[in-house]
Amino acid sequence: MPLNHTRLPFFSVLLLAALAAGCRNYTRMPPEARASLGSALTGPEAEQYLRVSVNVTPFFGDATKRLLTPYAPEDVRLLDDTRGKPINPGAVERILPAGTKLRITKVEFPTSWVVTERVLYTPRTWPWVYLAEADAPAGRPPLMLVLPPNLERPEDFRTELEKYLSPRDLKAQLEALAPAVREAVREKRLVPNMPMDAVRMAWGPPERIVRSLEGTSKNEEWSYPTGRRKVFLTDGRLVRAEEGGKPLLP
Repeated sequence: MPLNHTRLPFFSVLLLAALAAGCRNYTRMPPEARASLGSALTGPEAEQYLRVSVNVTPFFGDATKRLLTPYAPEDVRLLDDTRGKPINPGAVERILPAGTKLRITKVEFPTSWVVTERVLYTPRTWPWVYLAEADAPAGRPPLMLVLPPNLERPEDFRTELEKYLSPRDLKAQLEALAPAVREAVREKRLVPNMPMDAVRMAWGPPERIVRSLEGTSKNEEWSYPTGRRKVFLTDGRLVRAEEGGKPLLP
Protein backbone atom coordinates (compact mmCIF):
# COMPACT_ATOMS: atom_id res chain seq x y z
CA MET A 1 0.00 0.00 0.00
CA PRO A 2 2.71 2.62 0.78
CA LEU A 3 4.24 1.83 -2.64
CA ASN A 4 0.95 2.66 -4.37
CA HIS A 5 0.70 5.95 -2.47
CA THR A 6 4.13 7.03 -3.67
CA ARG A 7 3.42 6.16 -7.33
CA LEU A 8 0.00 7.77 -7.70
CA PRO A 9 1.18 11.40 -7.69
CA PHE A 10 3.82 10.57 -10.30
CA PHE A 11 1.27 9.11 -12.73
CA SER A 12 -1.10 11.99 -11.99
CA VAL A 13 1.62 14.43 -13.01
CA LEU A 14 2.13 12.51 -16.27
CA LEU A 15 -1.60 12.61 -16.97
CA LEU A 16 -1.80 16.34 -16.31
CA ALA A 17 1.21 16.93 -18.55
CA ALA A 18 -0.41 14.97 -21.38
CA LEU A 19 -3.64 16.90 -20.97
CA ALA A 20 -1.77 20.19 -20.96
CA ALA A 21 0.01 19.23 -24.19
CA GLY A 22 -3.36 18.42 -25.74
CA CYS A 23 -4.72 21.87 -24.83
CA ARG A 24 -2.53 23.74 -27.28
CA ASN A 25 -4.64 25.61 -29.82
CA TYR A 26 -3.37 25.35 -33.41
CA THR A 27 -5.66 27.99 -34.88
CA ARG A 28 -5.25 31.74 -34.52
CA MET A 29 -8.61 32.67 -36.01
CA PRO A 30 -11.05 34.02 -33.37
CA PRO A 31 -13.97 31.70 -32.48
CA GLU A 32 -16.59 34.12 -33.84
CA ALA A 33 -14.81 34.33 -37.20
CA ARG A 34 -14.49 30.53 -37.37
CA ALA A 35 -18.18 30.06 -36.64
CA SER A 36 -19.26 32.64 -39.22
CA LEU A 37 -16.97 31.20 -41.89
CA GLY A 38 -18.13 27.65 -41.22
CA SER A 39 -21.80 28.65 -41.41
CA ALA A 40 -21.31 30.41 -44.74
CA LEU A 41 -19.27 27.62 -46.33
CA THR A 42 -21.62 24.82 -45.26
CA GLY A 43 -24.74 26.89 -45.93
CA PRO A 44 -25.28 29.25 -48.87
CA GLU A 45 -21.76 28.63 -50.25
CA ALA A 46 -21.69 24.85 -49.80
CA GLU A 47 -21.99 24.04 -53.51
CA GLN A 48 -18.57 24.19 -55.15
CA TYR A 49 -16.70 22.92 -58.21
CA LEU A 50 -13.17 21.60 -58.40
CA ARG A 51 -10.90 24.23 -59.91
CA VAL A 52 -8.14 21.63 -60.47
CA SER A 53 -8.08 17.89 -61.11
CA VAL A 54 -7.22 16.05 -57.89
CA ASN A 55 -6.06 12.65 -56.73
CA VAL A 56 -8.11 10.74 -54.20
CA THR A 57 -5.83 8.83 -51.81
CA PRO A 58 -6.06 7.24 -48.36
CA PHE A 59 -6.08 9.75 -45.50
CA PHE A 60 -2.88 8.58 -43.83
CA GLY A 61 -3.84 6.62 -40.68
CA ASP A 62 -7.59 7.37 -40.81
CA ALA A 63 -9.37 4.76 -42.92
CA THR A 64 -12.74 6.54 -42.56
CA LYS A 65 -11.69 9.46 -44.81
CA ARG A 66 -10.01 10.15 -48.15
CA LEU A 67 -7.52 12.89 -49.02
CA LEU A 68 -8.00 15.25 -51.95
CA THR A 69 -4.71 16.54 -53.34
CA PRO A 70 -3.63 17.92 -56.73
CA TYR A 71 -0.18 16.44 -56.16
CA ALA A 72 1.27 12.96 -56.55
CA PRO A 73 1.25 11.06 -53.21
CA GLU A 74 5.07 11.08 -53.05
CA ASP A 75 5.01 14.89 -53.23
CA VAL A 76 2.40 15.46 -50.49
CA ARG A 77 3.88 17.38 -47.56
CA LEU A 78 1.25 17.34 -44.83
CA LEU A 79 2.71 14.90 -42.31
CA ASP A 80 6.32 14.06 -41.44
CA ASP A 81 7.87 10.96 -39.90
CA THR A 82 10.22 11.03 -36.89
CA ARG A 83 13.14 11.96 -39.18
CA GLY A 84 11.27 14.95 -40.59
CA LYS A 85 10.61 13.30 -43.98
CA PRO A 86 7.15 13.63 -45.61
CA ILE A 87 4.85 10.64 -45.18
CA ASN A 88 3.17 9.29 -48.31
CA PRO A 89 -0.62 9.17 -47.69
CA GLY A 90 -1.08 6.13 -49.93
CA ALA A 91 -1.60 5.21 -53.58
CA VAL A 92 -3.98 7.11 -55.85
CA GLU A 93 -7.38 5.41 -55.82
CA ARG A 94 -9.00 7.58 -58.50
CA ILE A 95 -8.96 11.03 -60.05
CA LEU A 96 -11.66 13.66 -59.69
CA PRO A 97 -11.38 15.94 -62.74
CA ALA A 98 -11.59 19.71 -62.68
CA GLY A 99 -15.21 20.80 -62.83
CA THR A 100 -16.50 18.02 -60.54
CA LYS A 101 -19.38 19.28 -58.42
CA LEU A 102 -18.84 18.96 -54.67
CA ARG A 103 -20.56 20.03 -51.48
CA ILE A 104 -18.83 21.34 -48.35
CA THR A 105 -20.31 19.47 -45.40
CA LYS A 106 -18.05 20.63 -42.58
CA VAL A 107 -15.21 23.05 -41.84
CA GLU A 108 -13.06 21.93 -38.92
CA PHE A 109 -10.37 24.04 -37.28
CA PRO A 110 -7.56 22.48 -35.17
CA THR A 111 -8.64 23.68 -31.76
CA SER A 112 -7.15 21.90 -28.74
CA TRP A 113 -10.06 19.49 -28.36
CA VAL A 114 -10.41 18.78 -32.07
CA VAL A 115 -6.71 17.87 -32.30
CA THR A 116 -7.01 15.38 -29.44
CA GLU A 117 -9.97 13.68 -31.15
CA ARG A 118 -8.29 13.27 -34.53
CA VAL A 119 -6.42 10.11 -35.47
CA LEU A 120 -2.76 10.39 -34.42
CA TYR A 121 -1.19 9.69 -37.84
CA THR A 122 -3.05 12.43 -39.73
CA PRO A 123 -2.27 16.14 -40.28
CA ARG A 124 -4.06 16.87 -37.00
CA THR A 125 -2.89 20.46 -36.58
CA TRP A 126 -4.14 21.72 -39.97
CA PRO A 127 -7.66 22.95 -40.87
CA TRP A 128 -9.81 20.34 -42.60
CA VAL A 129 -12.60 20.91 -45.11
CA TYR A 130 -14.98 17.96 -45.47
CA LEU A 131 -16.42 17.50 -48.96
CA ALA A 132 -18.85 15.14 -50.63
CA GLU A 133 -19.44 14.48 -54.31
CA ALA A 134 -22.79 15.83 -55.40
CA ASP A 135 -24.14 12.42 -56.44
CA ALA A 136 -22.10 10.21 -54.10
CA PRO A 137 -23.90 7.19 -52.63
CA ALA A 138 -24.63 7.22 -48.92
CA GLY A 139 -21.83 5.92 -46.74
CA ARG A 140 -18.95 6.95 -49.01
CA PRO A 141 -16.02 8.34 -46.93
CA PRO A 142 -15.79 12.14 -46.82
CA LEU A 143 -13.20 13.79 -49.03
CA MET A 144 -10.73 15.88 -47.06
CA LEU A 145 -9.10 19.07 -48.27
CA VAL A 146 -6.31 20.07 -45.88
CA LEU A 147 -5.45 23.78 -45.74
CA PRO A 148 -2.31 25.42 -44.30
CA PRO A 149 -2.17 25.99 -40.53
CA ASN A 150 -2.32 29.36 -38.77
CA LEU A 151 -4.68 31.11 -41.18
CA GLU A 152 -5.54 34.12 -39.04
CA ARG A 153 -8.35 35.73 -41.03
CA PRO A 154 -11.41 34.38 -42.89
CA GLU A 155 -10.12 36.04 -46.07
CA ASP A 156 -6.85 34.09 -45.73
CA PHE A 157 -8.85 30.88 -45.43
CA ARG A 158 -10.94 31.73 -48.48
CA THR A 159 -7.84 32.58 -50.53
CA GLU A 160 -6.41 29.12 -49.84
CA LEU A 161 -9.72 27.39 -50.49
CA GLU A 162 -10.13 29.17 -53.82
CA LYS A 163 -6.93 27.58 -55.09
CA TYR A 164 -8.90 24.32 -55.29
CA LEU A 165 -12.60 25.18 -55.34
CA SER A 166 -14.77 27.54 -57.36
CA PRO A 167 -18.36 28.58 -56.58
CA ARG A 168 -19.01 28.72 -60.34
CA ASP A 169 -19.48 25.83 -62.75
CA LEU A 170 -16.37 25.43 -64.93
CA LYS A 171 -18.18 23.73 -67.81
CA ALA A 172 -17.78 26.65 -70.24
CA GLN A 173 -14.11 27.08 -69.38
CA LEU A 174 -13.41 23.39 -69.91
CA GLU A 175 -15.36 23.21 -73.17
CA ALA A 176 -13.32 26.11 -74.53
CA LEU A 177 -10.18 23.94 -74.37
CA ALA A 178 -9.06 21.83 -77.31
CA PRO A 179 -10.31 18.22 -76.91
CA ALA A 180 -6.80 16.81 -76.37
CA VAL A 181 -6.06 19.42 -73.71
CA ARG A 182 -9.41 18.87 -72.01
CA GLU A 183 -8.76 15.12 -71.84
CA ALA A 184 -5.27 15.72 -70.45
CA VAL A 185 -6.73 17.92 -67.70
CA ARG A 186 -9.19 15.16 -66.79
CA GLU A 187 -6.34 12.65 -66.51
CA LYS A 188 -3.87 15.01 -64.77
CA ARG A 189 -1.49 14.89 -67.75
CA LEU A 190 0.38 17.57 -69.64
CA VAL A 191 0.58 18.00 -73.41
CA PRO A 192 2.81 20.32 -75.48
CA ASN A 193 1.65 23.90 -75.99
CA MET A 194 -0.94 23.56 -73.22
CA PRO A 195 -2.30 26.94 -72.03
CA MET A 196 -1.13 28.10 -68.62
CA ASP A 197 -4.61 27.82 -67.06
CA ALA A 198 -4.93 24.23 -68.28
CA VAL A 199 -1.52 23.34 -66.79
CA ARG A 200 -2.73 24.63 -63.42
CA MET A 201 -5.99 22.69 -63.75
CA ALA A 202 -4.08 19.48 -64.53
CA TRP A 203 -1.25 19.66 -62.00
CA GLY A 204 -2.58 22.12 -59.45
CA PRO A 205 -1.04 25.33 -58.12
CA PRO A 206 2.77 25.39 -58.08
CA GLU A 207 4.67 25.95 -54.85
CA ARG A 208 7.08 28.43 -56.45
CA ILE A 209 7.14 30.51 -59.64
CA VAL A 210 10.26 32.09 -61.14
CA ARG A 211 9.66 34.65 -63.91
CA SER A 212 12.17 35.92 -66.46
CA LEU A 213 12.37 37.77 -69.76
CA GLU A 214 14.21 36.58 -72.88
CA GLY A 215 13.92 39.29 -75.49
CA THR A 216 10.19 39.89 -75.75
CA SER A 217 9.30 36.40 -74.45
CA LYS A 218 7.92 36.00 -70.92
CA ASN A 219 9.14 32.80 -69.29
CA GLU A 220 7.92 31.09 -66.14
CA GLU A 221 9.34 28.12 -64.25
CA TRP A 222 6.87 26.41 -61.92
CA SER A 223 8.16 24.15 -59.16
CA TYR A 224 5.88 21.76 -57.31
CA PRO A 225 6.27 20.42 -53.72
CA THR A 226 9.60 18.59 -53.15
CA GLY A 227 10.88 20.08 -56.45
CA ARG A 228 10.47 16.75 -58.22
CA ARG A 229 8.09 18.18 -60.79
CA LYS A 230 8.67 21.33 -62.82
CA VAL A 231 7.01 23.00 -65.79
CA PHE A 232 8.36 25.69 -68.08
CA LEU A 233 6.12 28.12 -69.93
CA THR A 234 6.77 30.77 -72.56
CA ASP A 235 4.18 33.45 -73.24
CA GLY A 236 1.56 31.47 -71.34
CA ARG A 237 2.15 28.14 -73.13
CA LEU A 238 3.78 24.94 -71.91
CA VAL A 239 7.12 24.25 -73.60
CA ARG A 240 8.75 21.75 -71.23
CA ALA A 241 7.94 19.60 -68.21
CA GLU A 242 10.17 17.51 -65.95
CA GLU A 243 9.68 14.83 -63.35
CA GLY A 244 12.72 13.86 -61.34
CA GLY A 245 14.91 15.72 -63.82
CA LYS A 246 13.60 13.70 -66.79
CA PRO A 247 11.53 15.25 -69.62
CA LEU A 248 7.86 14.36 -69.73
CA LEU A 249 6.67 15.83 -73.00
CA PRO A 250 7.26 14.07 -76.33
